[in-house]
Amino acid sequence: MQADVVVVGGGTAGFGAAIAAARQGLKVTLVEATPKIGGVMAFCPGMPWGAAYPADVMVGGVMEELTLRLMAMDPPAAEKRPCTLENFGPEIIYDHEIATLTMFEMLEEERVDLRLNTTVLGPVMEGKRIEAVEVSGRRGIERLAAGVVIDCSGDGDLSAKAGVPFRLGDGGGNMMGVSLTFHMIGADWEAVFAEGDPYFERYAARGVADGRLHPDLRKLYLMKGFHRDTVFCNSVIIRGVDGTDPAAVTRATQEGRRRCLALARFLVDDVPGFEAARMAYLGPAVGVRETRKLEGLYRITGADLARATKFPDGVVACDNPVDDVMRGGGAMTHDAIVGEGGYYTIPFRALVPDEIENLMFAGRIVSADDVAFASVRGMPQCMAMGQAAGTAAGMALAGEIAVQDVNAAALVEELQRQGLRGLGGEPLCAG
Repeated sequence: MQADVVVVGGGTAGFGAAIAAARQGLKVTLVEATPKIGGVMAFCPGMPWGAAYPADVMVGGVMEELTLRLMAMDPPAAEKRPCTLENFGPEIIYDHEIATLTMFEMLEEERVDLRLNTTVLGPVMEGKRIEAVEVSGRRGIERLAAGVVIDCSGDGDLSAKAGVPFRLGDGGGNMMGVSLTFHMIGADWEAVFAEGDPYFERYAARGVADGRLHPDLRKLYLMKGFHRDTVFCNSVIIRGVDGTDPAAVTRATQEGRRRCLALARFLVDDVPGFEAARMAYLGPAVGVRETRKLEGLYRITGADLARATKFPDGVVACDNPVDDVMRGGGAMTHDAIVGEGGYYTIPFRALVPDEIENLMFAGRIVSADDVAFASVRGMPQCMAMGQAAGTAAGMALAGEIAVQDVNAAALVEELQRQGLRGLGGEPLCAG
């Protein structure tokens, strides 16, 4: 089977890549291992899009298009709100089911060939090129011949099998904790958030001391969901899980279920406003934040971010804090990396390997050190990275050139035309 572009992974990065590539007039196949697209968006109900507004300005592009479609619905399915967590700017809260439906519709409109419940087995190599991607689905094993492959899988399995070097976690093997999320439905917002403590530390300390909550629940990450009687619970984090090991992820998911149930019971019994609430929308599996970081033509560093570097080939604007989630024995941090109103850009070179001529990668497998990764991994940035890679695929195929030879200046100019902001030396300003 033949496609101009094969996109691996249907999360936010894969969605952005497939939409952008299809809009270049290309035949695009999007392969997703689960029965649903959207990645974190689909399985973390009501989760904010962290720093969707760098410096209080939307990053633009496909992400903005999706957001405005949701906001324009009657009733609206998304809205902008301030974030209660430290060092995060305004965010977008949305109805996750309607958001996922809208993403499906956008893929249909662009005639993307979507393959759900399809597992990528590996690449079929011909020298320094991926000739095809081998997949397994309901019809057995198939080969998808591809002009360009964009790995948005989140784990980088395909790229690693193609020979792209990588590091696991922080380079020493420590990876951010995995999480299992759920909603509490029927909560009273006014009572729940009356004390103004975004981490509910007084209540959490009592639950930990009594042995009713796991010690890692000393801070509770409880956020207002999109609907007025819902609270999104992003608190249950399991440390020391190798996200590339299916057995480890399975064990962590079961442990996460136990901790989620214990937390839900604690909220009902101890935290005002939850007396009549119930747990719902428990995730099907733990969300894995960090596994492989692939080696690109350039590795983004924490120092780059601290300098608010705006690369000449920058394709995504970002001002996220360093959102590090319990690597090894560490704590949860949300440390600001740039000053108020500042931002940096993510270079296209961080999405491109050194040797494989028709492969790019986007999302949380981007080439970055552990500090930079903890900032660049936000969902809006992943979607914009995908958009950049999908656009670059069209340029590579049109020019019959390797992805390493794509003209970065022309790519940035095209992304600006598509509505991405803060690129090419232009100031970040509202559209």
